[in-house]
Amino acid sequence: MTQTTSREPAAFCIGELEAQYPLYCKALRMLVRDGSSLIKVKRTVCWQRLELLHHSLPRQYRDPELLYLHLRREWLDQTALSDKAGSAELASPLRQIRRPAPC
Repeated sequence: MTQTTSREPAAFCIGELEAQYPLYCKALRMLVRDGSSLIKVKRTVCWQRLELLHHSLPRQYRDPELLYLHLRREWLDQTALSDKAGSAELASPLRQIRRPAPC
């Protein structure tokens, strides 16, 4: 007698999903920081849970795609600012060296 075990998707209560919402957002933030594409992110568990929350309670939870785009823009802005600050720090000692001596 052979038994086949099928894995049925676990049923989640909305309350459980809501309680884990910060964790899903953190996972999405980490994926964005790692440079994952939208296509790759859409295959993750956190994306599925965020989608489920959005479809169940659209007034309370944003569309995961909007969250991804917002987090990506925020991350790109931060990296651009840090690059700009880093290049300014590198340029400032050069300015001091090139400054002519006072007469």
